[in-house]
Amino acid sequence: MTLLQVEDLTTSFDTDRGELRAVSGVSLELDRGRTLGIVGESGSGKSVLTRSIMGIQPRGPLARYDGHVWFDGVDLMSLPPRELRSIWGRRIGLVPQDPMGALNPVVRIGRQITEVLRYQFDHDRRRATSMAVDLLEQVGIPDAADRLRDYPHQLSGGMRQRVAITMALAGEPDMLIADEPTTALDVTVQAEILALLRRLQRERDMAMILVSHDLAVVGGLSDEIAVMYAGRIVERAAAHVVLHHARMPYTAALMVSTPRLEHARHTRLAVIPGRPPDLISPITGCPFRPRCDRATERCAVLDPPLGGVGGHEYACWEPIDDGW
Repeated sequence: MTLLQVEDLTTSFDTDRGELRAVSGVSLELDRGRTLGIVGESGSGKSVLTRSIMGIQPRGPLARYDGHVWFDGVDLMSLPPRELRSIWGRRIGLVPQDPMGALNPVVRIGRQITEVLRYQFDHDRRRATSMAVDLLEQVGIPDAADRLRDYPHQLSGGMRQRVAITMALAGEPDMLIADEPTTALDVTVQAEILALLRRLQRERDMAMILVSHDLAVVGGLSDEIAVMYAGRIVERAAAHVVLHHARMPYTAALMVSTPRLEHARHTRLAVIPGRPPDLISPITGCPFRPRCDRATERCAVLDPPLGGVGGHEYACWEPIDDGW
């Protein structure tokens, strides 16, 4: 059953240099219990997209939003701020990229978690504290009752991320958005956090959007992967299809630039040449053309639409042969 349906979502900001279109005509769907991975370089529009879906991007004369975001049959774009706030936490949870920045440094962990529980469920302090201990135990924090008295700076990076996950899950949401949840963590802790998210998602039958710049991170956790570039989706398919049969050169470049254990020591890392486009300046043709070694004259003048067959969509005039 479809829980989230995004139709032609566009997010623009007015700047001193002109209009910046951070998200451009994105459409996607997500069913209950399924995981969508959103991948792309920094600046590709991933975080703006997820915050636009939630409606937590600042609204005002300098920001414009177009399109529709249907969540469980309700168009979130049409809701006033008061009604949106009733959905945040209770229906849609957010795991931030930087837990240290998201947690209040001068408030104990226990109070931050219990405040969420008391706001969402109107529990008394004793009931909220008991639930906070139970939640911390669920995310694998030892001596959970004692940890309630700690401040964020007294916890390791992995523990802080587990606390952030606890707060996101406290409202028992139907959908969880994890925005680069492992960026600042070492490889061992990263694997633990990803395994934790997988387990909790399955136990709670949540839908989940996992945002990352690393295809390897989302590959083992996602049912479907959407690759973003210049504010738009440039490839989308089932996770195993994107990982093994990518057609968009940008997707392939992301995969090649990922370090691999089988490479010899001191192997030079592959990089994507050039830099992402300036989203304020008008873009003619394919946005990836200046960085693509497959580009032709048509790529310079025509913007390829997102299309394909068999559930595999890609935006490219010169796609890579299947099975590259």
